[in-house]
Amino acid sequence: MTTHELYAHDPGQGQGQVQGRREWQVPASGAARFSWEAMYPGQEDGSGRDRLLSLYQKGKDKQWDGAKRIDWDLEVDPYDPLGTPDESLALYGTRHWDRMTEQDKAELRRHYASWQFSQFLHGEQGAMVCAARIVESAPDLDAKFYSATQTMDEARHAEIYGRFLDEKIGMLYPINDNLQALLGDTLRDSRWDMPYLGMQVLIEGLALAAFGMIRDTTTKPLPQQILAYVMQDEARHVAFGRMALRDYYKQLSDAELREREEFVIEGCYLMRDRLRGTEVLENFGIPPQEAVEYTEQSEFLHLFRKLLFSRIVPCVKDIGLWGERLQQAYVDMGVFDLGDSNLDLLMAQDEELAEKLDAERFAEEEAARTAEVTEAIMAGAATEA
Repeated sequence: MTTHELYAHDPGQGQGQVQGRREWQVPASGAARFSWEAMYPGQEDGSGRDRLLSLYQKGKDKQWDGAKRIDWDLEVDPYDPLGTPDESLALYGTRHWDRMTEQDKAELRRHYASWQFSQFLHGEQGAMVCAARIVESAPDLDAKFYSATQTMDEARHAEIYGRFLDEKIGMLYPINDNLQALLGDTLRDSRWDMPYLGMQVLIEGLALAAFGMIRDTTTKPLPQQILAYVMQDEARHVAFGRMALRDYYKQLSDAELREREEFVIEGCYLMRDRLRGTEVLENFGIPPQEAVEYTEQSEFLHLFRKLLFSRIVPCVKDIGLWGERLQQAYVDMGVFDLGDSNLDLLMAQDEELAEKLDAERFAEEEAARTAEVTEAIMAGAATEA
């Protein structure tokens, strides 16, 4: 079976087709930049470049294999892969919900989980392409070093989400139109800093918050492992984007900063609208406008939206994009107060949770091995007696 056959509905035809495979082609623009001046680990010039090299070293040290670190033998119920409560589903409490059988509701949970993790998968492929674009276009060799490690991280994440969808849920959803639009805008812009801004700040910031909310609420061990370990990587990626853009944006004119703020405003509205998941409801026969109304009435979605911007708003403020129009947009979205969130603390917690999960898992495995050895020794002693 091909991946294409697992999609809930036809993902459509991209701008080109290669050997029968559907693809989306985004024309590349901008210059590939080569640099022959670089700092190396152990050298410090007091300019802050040593911080970037420290992040690069951490990126090398923290590489891991998704096929080995994650326990893929854990069973997953495809009809309740996340332990999703009924109240979080947009149809809950509606006339449609009342007519659904238990099997219908189980299928709805499966579709929602498939939709969520499919968008994670597509976002990670976009992040992989953007990271590769940063390797190509960043003017500093130090930044290219780190971006190379991030490209590998994003490939690993896409591999993991794809495997989870294929093996454990057995269904995928096409890329959401709004996510595709933001990725396209990010990749088509010729300015070298735009992949940083579109991916490292906006898409990665949104993904971190979405991952975190599911990581902290799921009752299922496999998705919890996946999300915790992916978030450990993503914390470094956002730190990299903040570091690079904060220094660069200090050099820009007011007009150039306003252009980037407009990009952020448009991107945030696109991502806010991306979160509805109306594609799922439409697959259950709900008319598009009615699907929008149900999602907009969902109290869970309103809370989810606000939490999703908890990583983006303080990051945007930190890198120096905080003009009046941008502030007003965040007021309109109801997320302006998130600008004072402690982003460093959130990122540190993401890394600590992954390490804690590892420690707990390895402690359980060690205890099991000790019990096996003890049992074998006792069995041998009994035989000798």
